[in-house]
Amino acid sequence: MPERPQAENAAKAPKAAKKAAQKTAGKTAKKTAEKTAAPRRQARGERRIAQLLDAAASVFCRTGYAAASTNAIAREAEVSPGTLYQFFPNKEAIAIHLGDELLRRARDMHGQAFLPENLDKPLPELLDAVLDPVIAFNCENPAFWALMHGSGIPGITQEREELHSGLLARVQDILRTFCPDGSPEELTRVSGMILGIFKAALDLILASEGAERAAYIAELKIVLLRYVEPMVTTPHLH
Repeated sequence: MPERPQAENAAKAPKAAKKAAQKTAGKTAKKTAEKTAAPRRQARGERRIAQLLDAAASVFCRTGYAAASTNAIAREAEVSPGTLYQFFPNKEAIAIHLGDELLRRARDMHGQAFLPENLDKPLPELLDAVLDPVIAFNCENPAFWALMHGSGIPGITQEREELHSGLLARVQDILRTFCPDGSPEELTRVSGMILGIFKAALDLILASEGAERAAYIAELKIVLLRYVEPMVTTPHLH
């Protein structure tokens, strides 16, 4: 009789080991599933954010920032307002997120447009090299213009000012090369005028399409060439 408990324990040992192994395997499988699901959830979240930002870009372009609403953005994205609020607390947060993304891409584009080697080109070719990528970017991303040059978006005021200052400095660098005799005050004034002309023309360019858009782009280049060319008094050397 005393040996019976030991025999029973010996019989139970394989079952206990099997259950322990199954439990361990279950935990491992759960962790693996969780690790696999996390990237999927993240990917779905990123797709949803991209969907909402695309919708916001369309709404901002169509109505302007001030008149836009989170409900309009949700309708454009074909989601419920509740889904939108899972990712963004309000309209300003959407505008800031979209503005940050567009600003990053704009800065990359400006780096390509204002290449140092472009300064070796004659003035008409320089205008093509600088203006074409800048105009193309704004035509492909009209929300950028709506956000950066609109009003009523406190969250991106500083970024807008930094963008303007950066462009002004780049234009001044070009003028300094082509107009070495110009005073700092004159170069600053002329650079501001060039940006003003560009912004006014870009409104017309973005509001048109096809041949009419191409005609406005050509007119902008003519205006800037005729404005700057008389100031170029000496060849630019490198």
